[in-house]
Amino acid sequence: MHFVDPSREVLAETLLAAGPDSATLCEGWRTADLAAHLYLREHRLTAQLGMAFKPLSKVSDEATRKLADKSRGTAGYSKLVKAFRAGPPRLSPLKLKSVDAAANLIEYFVHTEDVRRATTRWAPRALDEEYSNALWDDLIKRAALLYRGVDLGIVLVRPDGPRHVAKRASVSVAIVGEPGELLMHAHGRTQHALVTFEGQPDAVALLQSAEIGP
Repeated sequence: MHFVDPSREVLAETLLAAGPDSATLCEGWRTADLAAHLYLREHRLTAQLGMAFKPLSKVSDEATRKLADKSRGTAGYSKLVKAFRAGPPRLSPLKLKSVDAAANLIEYFVHTEDVRRATTRWAPRALDEEYSNALWDDLIKRAALLYRGVDLGIVLVRPDGPRHVAKRASVSVAIVGEPGELLMHAHGRTQHALVTFEGQPDAVALLQSAEIGP
């Protein structure tokens, strides 16, 4: 099943409900900035290059800032979110389901939660089992990269049994949680992920102070 299209809808609805000036978990970004980022990564080659290559990141950052500033008003923001919701351009490689899934399945989940969890009161969503499994499958493909900055072995563990060794070392910590929660932790949203840890106290402390994420 292809989950990206409904995930795009959920993300668009979450952005619209929050309005243009709500907080997000993305440092320095309000919801208008996040909406601008989501639109530009699918529609502007210069922005795409800036997101992919750090030397060009200033180009991407500036384009995001300018578009966000133009979209702070309610009407402009709604128009921007509507443009994102409509999907990538006709000739975009993202029109291919396999490319779309690889680029956006995790992106849309994490950014939806970046808006939902930036408030003082939030609760995790009850995810469809197939969707949850799809998130898990994508996570284990990327886990080694996401935890590359951690000087520990990392084992990801689902409460229903599956586990994945993301990184091997002489000392390891197991991170236990549902796939969506593990995703949030692996993408650096460590204070907003409902996970638990199994391991030596000093190893857990090292993990909690480590740089995690893309």
